[in-house]
Amino acid sequence: MPPKPKFTKQEVAAAALAIIKQDGVEALTARSLGNRLGSSARPVFTTFKNMEEVKLAARELALREFEQYASDFEGYTPAFKRIGMLMVAYAIHEPELYKLLFMQEHTQGKSFQNTIQDLGGMVEICIRLIQRDYDLSPGEARMLFEQMWVHAFGLGALCAMKVCDFTEEEISEKLGQVFVGMVMVIKSGKMNDYVVHPAKDAKAPTLVSRLMEDALPTQW
Repeated sequence: MPPKPKFTKQEVAAAALAIIKQDGVEALTARSLGNRLGSSARPVFTTFKNMEEVKLAARELALREFEQYASDFEGYTPAFKRIGMLMVAYAIHEPELYKLLFMQEHTQGKSFQNTIQDLGGMVEICIRLIQRDYDLSPGEARMLFEQMWVHAFGLGALCAMKVCDFTEEEISEKLGQVFVGMVMVIKSGKMNDYVVHPAKDAKAPTLVSRLMEDALPTQW
């Protein structure tokens, strides 16, 4: 009969998350985890098969924490922008957890769609908000979400790695500029003509001029 686990999976995952939060993913080892739990490393492996499983369990807790952190959006206009602002703010205030969630290398590359789905329920929440506030189709809303996620991720990565130190106003401005441009292009109905072959499209300057005259339904 295998030995009875000394710690629950939740206890081990919480201890692992605390180590990562304080010292980064690289600091998570069997020894550091045992020390955090006040034990040897052996009891950890009666609960998890290996340290990779521990890391994944810690990431699940981190994702729940991030979802809670980013849940304060319904009272804001635009609500989707609030989520983007909170994503970058999370990178500033919890850089090691941001790296755990969004900046881990894989032994083999993952598709963009699989990476997006790692965000869990936040994906559908964001797409719903975009459809609601900007009168876009599900496909258009998803495309806009994906583009804005890439941009918000980049800002967050710059902050988490201490490359840049953006103010809240600068974050708002940079997210807003990209969002406004994307919405104008999508609503023009010329997305494929403009984005797929910009260098060959002789009418691109005319299109841009016309887009700049269009007003968005709400201000970003």
